[in-house]
Amino acid sequence: MSVVNVALPLPLVRTFDYLLPANMMPVIGGRVRVPFRQRQVIGIVIAIRNHSKVNLDKLKPIIDVIDNQSLFSNSLWRILNWAISYYHYPAGEVFFHALPVPLRQGKPATIASLWQWFITEQGRSVLLENLKRSPKQQKALAALVKGPIYCHQVSKLQLANTALRALRIKGLCDLKLHIRDVNDWRKEFCVNSKRLCLNTEQITAVSAIHSKDNQFTVWLLVGVTGSGKTEVYLTVLENILAKGKEALVLVPEISLTPQTISRFRDRFNAPIEVLHSDLNESQRMAVWLKAKRSECAIVIGTRSALFTPFTKLGIIVIDEEHDSSYKQHEGWRYHARDLAIFRAREEKIPIVLGTATPSLETLYNVQQKKYRQLTLSKRAGSARAACQKLLDIKGLPLTHGLSAPLLEKMRMHLHAGNQVMLFLNRRGFAPALLCHECGWIAECQRCDHYYTLHQQQYQLRCHRCNKQRALPHQCLECGSTQLVVVGLGTEQLEMTLTSLFPDIPITRIDRDTIARKGVLEDYLAQVQRGGTRILIGTQMLAKGHHFPDVTLVILLDVDGALFSNDFRASERFAQLYTQVAGRAGRADKQGEVLLQTYHPEHPLLKTLLNNGYMDFAQQTLEERRQAGLPPFTNHILFRADDHDDRQARLFLSQLRQLLDNSPLRDNALWVMGPIPALAPKRSGRFRWQLLLSHPSRPQLQRFVSANLPLVSTLLQARKVKWSLDVDPLET
Repeated sequence: MSVVNVALPLPLVRTFDYLLPANMMPVIGGRVRVPFRQRQVIGIVIAIRNHSKVNLDKLKPIIDVIDNQSLFSNSLWRILNWAISYYHYPAGEVFFHALPVPLRQGKPATIASLWQWFITEQGRSVLLENLKRSPKQQKALAALVKGPIYCHQVSKLQLANTALRALRIKGLCDLKLHIRDVNDWRKEFCVNSKRLCLNTEQITAVSAIHSKDNQFTVWLLVGVTGSGKTEVYLTVLENILAKGKEALVLVPEISLTPQTISRFRDRFNAPIEVLHSDLNESQRMAVWLKAKRSECAIVIGTRSALFTPFTKLGIIVIDEEHDSSYKQHEGWRYHARDLAIFRAREEKIPIVLGTATPSLETLYNVQQKKYRQLTLSKRAGSARAACQKLLDIKGLPLTHGLSAPLLEKMRMHLHAGNQVMLFLNRRGFAPALLCHECGWIAECQRCDHYYTLHQQQYQLRCHRCNKQRALPHQCLECGSTQLVVVGLGTEQLEMTLTSLFPDIPITRIDRDTIARKGVLEDYLAQVQRGGTRILIGTQMLAKGHHFPDVTLVILLDVDGALFSNDFRASERFAQLYTQVAGRAGRADKQGEVLLQTYHPEHPLLKTLLNNGYMDFAQQTLEERRQAGLPPFTNHILFRADDHDDRQARLFLSQLRQLLDNSPLRDNALWVMGPIPALAPKRSGRFRWQLLLSHPSRPQLQRFVSANLPLVSTLLQARKVKWSLDVDPLET
């Protein structure tokens, strides 16, 4: 009797064997329904063989076979199996992560056939006046005269199902099953809009990518902000689509998708689908099915769009490749950029990594000749580089964080009819609320982190665990009503600027203001039309957006990023600063960037302003090399958390002892910890970590793979929640 090995969506590294009944034919990569303890579970078939390590009389039979073909292409199947071993994550959870939710629930992986109401020959011969005593039937028949109606459209057309059924009894209409044909977009593919004139650097980049468009090549497209990277993407994709191949475009944030989608749809007469977190599960499922049927020319999406099935994938483009949003920070902690490169290799296609501020890992790979760099050093068209200035605010009076010279600059640019953008990466009204009498600070007890005041909702919110509570009227320690706010948030900034510039339209864009669907698109359209003169935003406005009338960009309250115990903080700040500064002067108007700081002499700021990001990156790479930090070494991080701040630390101590005594350990392995995480408490749980560092990635992977099965034997393993993070971005 055959045995089927099945991966279940459980946080268990192992897979499970089941007996295969004689009348069933599962496929590898397809779904089956199996018994598991007291319930039925959907699983993915990993293998079919004639033996098992478990006695056959102890195995249960499969209940049902759901798919007659694999849900994954051969290349995607190889990618996911590689990811399981590289990230040391349970197979079932990896496979199910790559599928839309309806498929995880066991729903069919096909586009459902739709039923249609249609008018019969007898119905066409009937005069509508004959149905005047039945107005609902008369209305339904009049609609059917114009053409068939899908059942799901009946209510939208304000028709009555009872009226249609009555007409069917009379023989005036009937139902038929409509099987939808595959939409072959290739037959009608063309370029809609007029192409922009490319400059020499853009032409060079496009030609280079075209020359290798039938083989795996990693291209790093480094372009200063406003240099026309998107136009390079579009021109490259035009060639790929003309060959009948498909394209995958990844963007880091949902905030980037409206403008990106608009430009792509304006350019190509081809089906372009979008995948991001604002879509409901049925919408995501529809895109997945269209892509699998080869009905999508281009799929644009955020991180999880990487797992979209394609039949003729021709290229992958990753915009803002440096962005940390491509790293999954919970559950399966994969990096979409790295997996996309692996997918491109398996598909034997080129991949383009576009950014103005490459990650240090990517630049290191260029130095190692693994990637090939293309550079766009000039802004497209007549746009000129923005003037960048530091504003020393030591000793200056501030109005809610705004200095007098800064306000004067704003008035100058607004008076000239331009737009001003203020960047403040802190939403809410204020980051802290304290008592003026006793010094008490409103703090989330579950995170040991200050509550953020949200004035409009009249509540305090913890931005770590999302706990909310009503704004207190008096101090919880001494009972005083003298409660004061400390610090500046976007909500307070908007209120301040409204009072200072009462006649100027102001728009604030952050997670609080764009919670409702469609609001972001409306705000961006207002900015484009010039209806907004002052734009306030967090980092979601820092990259990718093109605002031609923004001539002044102001960065507020960024000094905290200059002094951090995270070795990646300077890289993140340099990227963020460069991206924000790039929003100024993107058309034919001269732009200006102003950064308020108490530390104008800081070497990081001087390097960025005088020499630019790439010079900073080279300096930082050398510092990383001397310090033995990534990308010159490789990290794997064990995380553990508990409720009492004892078990997690004890578990990691036992783990360290296990690793220290391993016969596979060599002198190049460096182990640090257990130490508290940078955010040591979150949602009531205390967080600890153990860091492994090694100059050889294969050696580190082999060491962890060999010792991982022993972790479950530790006494504390079942008393804590622990996880593994390969190539962590947060240490």
